[in-house]
Amino acid sequence: MPAPATLLSPTQLIDAAKAPLRAYGRKDWDAVKASITPDIVYDEVASHRKAQGLDLVMALWRGWATAFPDSEATFHSALVSGNTVVLEVTWKGTHTGPMEMPKGPIAATGKRIEFRACNVVEIAVEKGKVKLQRQYFDMGTILQQLGVTS
Repeated sequence: MPAPATLLSPTQLIDAAKAPLRAYGRKDWDAVKASITPDIVYDEVASHRKAQGLDLVMALWRGWATAFPDSEATFHSALVSGNTVVLEVTWKGTHTGPMEMPKGPIAATGKRIEFRACNVVEIAVEKGKVKLQRQYFDMGTILQQLGVTS
């Protein structure tokens, strides 16, 4: 069965999917808010954290920015199907602040991280904004690079 038609071109969908990640990289929180819907769902599979709604998602992303103030994504590829975009990225950053974890924060290590991730992003085509983002990455790789596991 073919994917449903959208109001946006594949390029517009990819740009909409990348917009919050680019704004996050600049730590431009107003631009992040402008690129997502108020009822956004963010599902961070590796950490088992899921947030719904602008305030909760922003708090989770600000937590990453506190731990890794220079963190940003490099984009490698994108695939569009209907109103869904799959982005392959590499995240890089330096751990200079506390990293929130389920069993408590990990104190800053000063170490650099670099890991690959995949984001499955659904776009609210009538608004051209992200309404759902599922991010897949290997938390073990991050913890190993920080020196907190072997």
